[in-house]
Amino acid sequence: MPHTQHPIEILRFNTCGSVDDGKSTLIGRLLYDSKSLMEDQLETLEKSADITGGGQINLANLTDGLRAEREQGITIDVAYRYFATPRRKFIVADTPGHVQYTRNMVTGSSTANLSVVLVDARQGVIEQSRRHTFIAATLGIPHLVIAVNKMDLVGWDRERFLEIRDDFEAFLPRLDIFKDVKFIPISALNGDNVVDPSAHTPWYEGPTLLRHLENVHIASDWNMSAFRFPVQWVNRPYNPTNPELHDFRGLSGQIAGGIVKVGQKVLVLPSSLKTTVKQIWTLDGPLPEAFCPQSVTLVLEHDLDVSRGDMLIGPENLPGMSADLQARICWMHPRALQAGRKFFLKHTTQTVQAVVTRLENRVNIHTFDPEPDPAELALNDLGEVRLKTAKPLVFDGYNINRLTGAFILMEQGTNATVAAGMLNSPSELVKPEYTDFAI
Repeated sequence: MPHTQHPIEILRFNTCGSVDDGKSTLIGRLLYDSKSLMEDQLETLEKSADITGGGQINLANLTDGLRAEREQGITIDVAYRYFATPRRKFIVADTPGHVQYTRNMVTGSSTANLSVVLVDARQGVIEQSRRHTFIAATLGIPHLVIAVNKMDLVGWDRERFLEIRDDFEAFLPRLDIFKDVKFIPISALNGDNVVDPSAHTPWYEGPTLLRHLENVHIASDWNMSAFRFPVQWVNRPYNPTNPELHDFRGLSGQIAGGIVKVGQKVLVLPSSLKTTVKQIWTLDGPLPEAFCPQSVTLVLEHDLDVSRGDMLIGPENLPGMSADLQARICWMHPRALQAGRKFFLKHTTQTVQAVVTRLENRVNIHTFDPEPDPAELALNDLGEVRLKTAKPLVFDGYNINRLTGAFILMEQGTNATVAAGMLNSPSELVKPEYTDFAI
């Protein structure tokens, strides 16, 4: 039978953990052993002063690009790297381990399918291990890998590996978000169980890290049960040489949930007008259907007043629509957050004015327990807040749809991003009072 060619999936993952757990070295090892480096990258590594006295290449410098990072041997900024195997393409974010760079870790993890938490086999589960696992759960990352690194420094002790696994499994049920959790004993520096299986772990029968990354099931991570289409712009192409485009009017954007088909009924919010999808266009031509997270242009049956920030939805599985919101946030600004402050809130394709009306709680990162009614949220604090927006948002709970449940807060005047937020599920769903639109 002829082989059917399927598009190669893209897996987005991040590495996190405490300082010196080997996150940057692990990514360097993945790139190096999977032969994903260009010749000039290899030459630069070999010629630079990054070669240790033992003649070993410092693989961490493939991601630690800032001078301060190289000088101090730490990761400060988020570095993105890209590589591929015959089975899958990968986008990996190397995120910092220091507590003061928690906001950078949130940024690098916000779009990840999978999070790799590194643990130093000598140190075991420490506060940063718990913090980053909690953040991964808060961000709704569905897949988790606990990579127990530096196993060579504990003599590849199976009992030490099992002890760390048991420590994690004692608190993982409290997070209750991950679809699957995999524990893998590795040595990022030497390459054991990263790309190739290790002869040092005959007691470990699971896959190598790369084999797991290639095979973890991510096709069901997107919300396919509820159609969501935030309108990014109204597409009116001007081309005097092509009269067919003279009256073209499409709505362009990225599908944030579900599936849309030609002939399907859709509802436009907030206007509650109901119409039908006439055509679906992509750069490569028309399609009979499209799904999340494709970017498309939709042509509607009727010429409705639809603009950027509006959302097209399916008439079933309705979202919430409210100006009173409750959300979890990570505060990212040196100036602490206090109730009453005003911001710009960016949600999907629209930006509205918002005020933080109340600080509900702050998360104690040691116990994961909420501390009610804090006076403020300081830099890198995680907590729950209430907000009031200038006009209602159409949204889903972040645990249902990460694209329509996420937002950022921006400081008025500077537009600096000061918080990343995850909306709680709406208390009430949309109750549209509509009739089919008629010309």
